Amino acid sequence: MSRDTQTLAGRRIAVTRAKDQASELSAKLVALGAEVIELPLIKVTREISKQNLADVMLELGGYDWIVFTSPNGVKFFFEEFFRLFEDIRSLGLLRFACVGEATARGIADLHLKVECQPKEATAEALAKAMIDTGSLDNAKVLVITGNLNRDTLVKALEEANAIVDRLQVYKTEKTDLKNDPAAADFRARGADAILFASSSAAQSFADQAAALALAPGSKRPLAGSIGAQTSATMKQAGIPVDFTAKTPGLDALVEALVKKLG
Repeated sequence: MSRDTQTLAGRRIAVTRAKDQASELSAKLVALGAEVIELPLIKVTREISKQNLADVMLELGGYDWIVFTSPNGVKFFFEEFFRLFEDIRSLGLLRFACVGEATARGIADLHLKVECQPKEATAEALAKAMIDTGSLDNAKVLVITGNLNRDTLVKALEEANAIVDRLQVYKTEKTDLKNDPAAADFRARGADAILFASSSAAQSFADQAAALALAPGSKRPLAGSIGAQTSATMKQAGIPVDFTAKTPGLDALVEALVKKLG
């Protein structure tokens, strides 16, 4: 890699994604020459009601749309789907909608076509894009969620006269970093920047303020947000927002970081 691409050389960047999701963002930063500190402030695990899953799978062919708002939803839903069905055609004539490039890639990796994906990766933009298809009147829609999903999308679809079912397939929880070696390194030395890619990570950081308090003389990091919802959570939690991605997404977050650090 040429020196021209090493725009973050000598910079320490803290990443706050779940351990099994940090690698993509970390790889982008390392490619730019950064030293990455991974602070897994949240963990994401499978959590599905057997009864709800059974109800949905029995009615799967009756849905018009299936909606995913995160790569986690794609992962955990299809783990269950392939446990129960051997053939992808068991999905029937479902149309797929999603937000975010990573979510879309997860669907495309299964050789399935995403028919509705707004440019802006927000629930509000997805709802508008789906309404604009003109297909929601009395349509049956299945929204795949986690435990922390907002009601914004579901309410908007219902207001457009869709019949909406929700299926929770995962939960997001904060982790305890008191004894984490990376957290000890962060406390001792600080960082040039810390990146928040979700509201749950920002809230967990605020909740663990004592475990992540910087030592005297360590470098206070600039705090970066992936989008408006995360920024709002940061502000409510008392975390200053020093820069924000132009559009929600990892590439835009890294671009905002590079611009901020000059």
